[in-house]
Amino acid sequence: MKESALDSFVTPVPKTPSTNTSLNQNNESQEHSQSACSTTINTSNIIGERGSGFRPRAGDVQDFEVLRDQCLQRGALFEDPDFDTVDSSLFYSKSPDKRFEWRRPSEIASNPQLFIEGASRFDVQQGELGDCWLLAAVANLTLNEKLFYQVVPNDQGFDNKYAGIFHFRFWQYGRWVDVVVDDRLPTYHGKLIFLHSATENEFWSALLEKAYAKIHGSYEALKGGSTCEAMEDFTGGVSEMYELNEVPPNLFMIMLKAFQRQSLMGCSIEADPSVTEMETPQGLVKGHAYSITRVTYVDITTPNTTGKIPLLRLRNPWGNEAEWNGPWSDKSAEWRFISESDKQSLGLVFDADGEFWMSYKDFVKYFSRLEICNLNPDLLTKEQLGENKNLKWEMSVFEGEWVRGATAGGCRNFLETFASNPQYRITLEDPDDEDEERKCTVIIALMQKNRRAQRKIGAECLTIGFAVYQLINPDSLPKPLDTNFFKYNASTARSPTFINLREISSRFSLPPGTYCIVPSTFDPNEQGEFLLRVFSEHENNMAELDDEVGMGEVDVKIKEQEPEPDKVDKANEKIKEFFLKLAGVDQEVDWMELKDILDYAMRNDVASNTNAGDNILINLLQTFCESFCQGSPLASTFKMEKAGFSKDVCRSMIAMMDWDRSGKLGFEEFKSLWIDIRQWKTVFKMYDKESKGYINGFELRQALNSVGYHLNTHILNIMCHRYATKDGNIMFDDFIMCAVRLKTMIGKKKLFMRLWHMFKERDPDNKNIASFTMEEWVEKTLYS
Repeated sequence: MKESALDSFVTPVPKTPSTNTSLNQNNESQEHSQSACSTTINTSNIIGERGSGFRPRAGDVQDFEVLRDQCLQRGALFEDPDFDTVDSSLFYSKSPDKRFEWRRPSEIASNPQLFIEGASRFDVQQGELGDCWLLAAVANLTLNEKLFYQVVPNDQGFDNKYAGIFHFRFWQYGRWVDVVVDDRLPTYHGKLIFLHSATENEFWSALLEKAYAKIHGSYEALKGGSTCEAMEDFTGGVSEMYELNEVPPNLFMIMLKAFQRQSLMGCSIEADPSVTEMETPQGLVKGHAYSITRVTYVDITTPNTTGKIPLLRLRNPWGNEAEWNGPWSDKSAEWRFISESDKQSLGLVFDADGEFWMSYKDFVKYFSRLEICNLNPDLLTKEQLGENKNLKWEMSVFEGEWVRGATAGGCRNFLETFASNPQYRITLEDPDDEDEERKCTVIIALMQKNRRAQRKIGAECLTIGFAVYQLINPDSLPKPLDTNFFKYNASTARSPTFINLREISSRFSLPPGTYCIVPSTFDPNEQGEFLLRVFSEHENNMAELDDEVGMGEVDVKIKEQEPEPDKVDKANEKIKEFFLKLAGVDQEVDWMELKDILDYAMRNDVASNTNAGDNILINLLQTFCESFCQGSPLASTFKMEKAGFSKDVCRSMIAMMDWDRSGKLGFEEFKSLWIDIRQWKTVFKMYDKESKGYINGFELRQALNSVGYHLNTHILNIMCHRYATKDGNIMFDDFIMCAVRLKTMIGKKKLFMRLWHMFKERDPDNKNIASFTMEEWVEKTLYS
């Protein structure tokens, strides 16, 4: 079916995104763009296990045990050189407005301890920093012992191995990172100024906050954020965000099942832009993050009725008397309808500790937003799941990037480039066990990586979203899907809007089948890395929907543009004559002589039978046009034609064709090369329709396909990183280099097989050990 006009355009709207429960192909609305506050995590510094995502970075590692042992041997306390006691560790946008002192726990309280009677949500007390979103997640973390000790390892403390060093573990875009800190904490008048415990000599929460500040670059970087982001960094889970003004009918069941799965949950009330953290008549605080610590049905018996009521337990991270004062609040009349045994099983405590109960109905009425962090299935143990194995999610995860001019195609508004975005195929086979409609629950989450590190230079999160397309006959469709597919097929589901949060996620209910997920930025040519994760109740088979790297047939259109055979023969004779003139006695040319020949052949365009007078006129015109068009892309065209091929291109061509490793080419080798170059030039002209001297990077894949080279998205990104301009364009010389590199590397598959056979010949006992001299190995590998 062809998309409607509404389905074809994306328009920005000032509306907060809501999470869909089901979307229909025939009822698709416009895509939207929206801005919102955001946070992210950077691992550019040397912090424990370096790197973010699945590809760790090289470099020194701050190994906790090694550093602690070194300090113990020296009898010195650890001082972290990567997060020193300087103002920039506190604030990056300003100087502190008062004089803070960095003190170790022993200088703050007597008998300091990491834990006192274990860790609890009451150890999380907010200080002067506006990071209640983080504190709500920390309070939730204490409810799951396994999760807690994964983030806060229990191999440390203030005992005989104390050396002023502690470490914490956070999930970073696909991998866990160990973050080392010293225990010098910012104080004012001898008191902790940021996160602290209600017990003066307990320090695990303050040290955890410091480690989290370190991976962000400063304490200030923790101001303002979303609870789900911290929850994800503590668990590696996938978050969902629900706007409570548009509540799906099954939301309480979603929350109940999430609680049973050990999911972390937080909530908040939309703040007045002119007033922050303002208390409502009901005792709730606007613009403030709360944690949800329990979800349950409770039996209730009144004089008129008997039944179950959905209740929630929430906690204000301030940990004080700022609590809900409505129905089911501390000591409210409603509790008299609950049995004493139920009160005991609920662990009911009526203290001014920031924790309170409220009904689900009032929760939806008074709160604005709910955030749920669904745990990575690897974190759930058999004991936690009990007999209900269906509570465990199935997860697929892929790491990718949008590259300017290559795979940053923008949203569906930009139809000509939309198909350039990375694509992922997913197959859902089994519907949910309890779903009467026989559909599959799927949570799709798109997270952009490493954006917060650039906030110091004014950069913010990209505006991101995704679309889901059903593939009726997947094996008959092109890989990847092309523009024609998206032109005539509407999306089955998609993110409710495009937004500049670190992550956007949605829950869908889809029929079993095969689908394609297309993650994208709102506008084309916005460059960034991302992580795409899919959670489902049953197994989902997910793979990149992409071409295979290799050789194919040359496009028929290219062959049709070949000159007539007699003209080709005449041109070849002229080139051969020039070749032999330069080659000398050995009748071979090195890279400098090859450059002269190619410059001659291309500049004079011998296949067109121009005469010498015409050549002089062309050279004069080139000089004039280069000067007249200086500073424009067109000038590069004339400069290229005049300057000819670059040194690097010519050397690469020699290496590509020189199988006898002489460093030179004979005429037959050159002739084969010339056929390739002529095809490459024809293709370049075909895609450079306006003769600008470059092609758009989005056309690079099709252009290389036309000469028989097939690339996947990863190789295409590498090519554009290496050869595209900052605007994402590919100049002629760089296009030729791309083609040369591809032909060389695909040819190395044969080299690999030769090396493999050579290895096996020297390993007759199949011990995977073979001996080579250095000369033999270098000779076989270096020049190739």
